[in-house]
Amino acid sequence: MTKTQAGYAAGDTTSTPLRVSIQGYAGAFHEVAARHCFQNQPLEIVPAHTFEDLVGMVEAQEEADIGLMAIENTLAGSIMRNYTLLQQSGLHITGEVFLRIKQNLMVLPGVRIEELREVHSHPMAIAQCREFFAMYPNIRLVETADTALSAREISENGWSHIGAIASTLAAEMYGLEIIAPGIETNKKNHTRFLVLEKGTPKLDAALEKVSISFATDHEVGSLYKALAVMAAYNVNLTKIQSAPIIGHPWEYQFYVDFVVQGKVGHEQALDAIRPLTRNLQVHGVYACGEHYEY
Repeated sequence: MTKTQAGYAAGDTTSTPLRVSIQGYAGAFHEVAARHCFQNQPLEIVPAHTFEDLVGMVEAQEEADIGLMAIENTLAGSIMRNYTLLQQSGLHITGEVFLRIKQNLMVLPGVRIEELREVHSHPMAIAQCREFFAMYPNIRLVETADTALSAREISENGWSHIGAIASTLAAEMYGLEIIAPGIETNKKNHTRFLVLEKGTPKLDAALEKVSISFATDHEVGSLYKALAVMAAYNVNLTKIQSAPIIGHPWEYQFYVDFVVQGKVGHEQALDAIRPLTRNLQVHGVYACGEHYEY
């Protein structure tokens, strides 16, 4: 178990902060998730403008020790580009965390919603709040690169005619006032984040969750056979996602998460499906993540 894995499991009280790369800026939901995930450790949040930048920082090991990357949302579904990034990178999964996403409308102190002409935020945040803004047709919704960056720009520029959709943490950090909390349409809005580290995943028998990817022969029943063997080994599938294999029309790569139950270990389950698959890759073995509300 690495130092960061140990810290994730039990908390690391050393004085050297853990450098965690996130997509977004200070106050982004990625930071909220990171602070829940590593709540017993001193942290240095390292912003990355894109997920590609996030992965690159962790691979280089110069600015960041590990990364925290969103992989799926209960409303928007899987972030397919991030599956590809994981597949192509030299990183592996060492943990996960689930965060209930609450979207908030924030402004400079004293500004009323009737005074707003625009509201800025990330496209996904805007999409999650359109029903609320249907009541305010005079407000133009403007897509930006990040929720927290939108909040920061309001604070730095003194924009009294613009609001932002962002986290409570962003409002606190940039001195903004939340005038409408929890404006997301669907209250069961959760995002799953992966903890990413550089190196080779270790098949630790004490950890119950496994993330893998594989392809199967382009034949009738090939995927079923692999899944049937996993079921026989008392493996509980928690996620299966397909993605097209570039250059091989109508052939697919499958990303699978499963939890080992019973006496059979994940190594035995993997050995059993290996002859039934192609390009089997283990992306991580880790503990099931906690669920947090913020």
